[in-house]
Amino acid sequence: MVPAFYTSCVEVINKWEERLKNERSCEVDVWPYLQTLSADAISRTAFGSSYEEGKRVFELQREQAELVMQLIQSVYIPGSRYIPTKKNKRMKDIDREVKAIIRGIIDKRMITMKAGEQRQETTGNLLVWTMILLAQHKNWQARAREEVLLACGEKKPDIHELNHLKIVTMIFNEVLRLYPPLATLARMIHEETKLGDITLPAGSILRLHTMFLHHDRDIWGDDVKDFNPERFSEGVLKATKGQASYFPFGGGPRICIGQNFALLEAKLALAMILQHFSFDLSPSYSHAPHSVITLQPQFGAHLILHKVQEI
Repeated sequence: MVPAFYTSCVEVINKWEERLKNERSCEVDVWPYLQTLSADAISRTAFGSSYEEGKRVFELQREQAELVMQLIQSVYIPGSRYIPTKKNKRMKDIDREVKAIIRGIIDKRMITMKAGEQRQETTGNLLVWTMILLAQHKNWQARAREEVLLACGEKKPDIHELNHLKIVTMIFNEVLRLYPPLATLARMIHEETKLGDITLPAGSILRLHTMFLHHDRDIWGDDVKDFNPERFSEGVLKATKGQASYFPFGGGPRICIGQNFALLEAKLALAMILQHFSFDLSPSYSHAPHSVITLQPQFGAHLILHKVQEI
């Protein structure tokens, strides 16, 4: 998936560079590009199958081919294919198993695509809010670019390098605090539960308001509304003072399974963007966080892009 995502990143960067081909800077609404970035990567790999599944299909096809050849080479009797002989029953069994495996591959890929759609939105949203905030806070943009260039130079970032981008990780944590993918999380309790003086019956739906928790002054301090990645310099546990108050990807057994991959994708994309561009907020940008399942910029993300070498 990472190579597919890298290819999609290259395509986006090439499109932006084309816009800057004859100009020193240009205005781009980056939101549509970032929305489709992960979707493109998912589309590239959505119908791949695992080696073991494919191996089993080929084994069955080889066995079926042998049975067919035996049938062809035997004396033909009209209607004999419908006689429940050992070979005929085996051929029907193989046909059913192959169809079941292929159906299973398709079903699993559909589930993967649906999960991918969730991850796609998470990655796209994280990237767009990150670019908006870094356009407003140029000191953090410069620090992130310096870290990326020091770790990766101008070459393709690899997973080892991405995992050591501390400043980028701090920035993402702060972006996810200010603009979590989901404003609320819903959970059902399966047995009667007591919370303080309140008794909740089994089947109750509880809603956890992520935005309230992430903007709680008692937890985060007086600068709760400010963009300050430094608060995550010693990790999430230290920043939250050990309290369960940071849920950008949910929590517990049902925490988002695509969390690590979404962050890896976002790191790769941001690293490549910082290698090629500097960006400022455009005067036409209108700040309007808007919840459409996930938290999105309602009127897009209009930024002024510059080539890095011309800064």
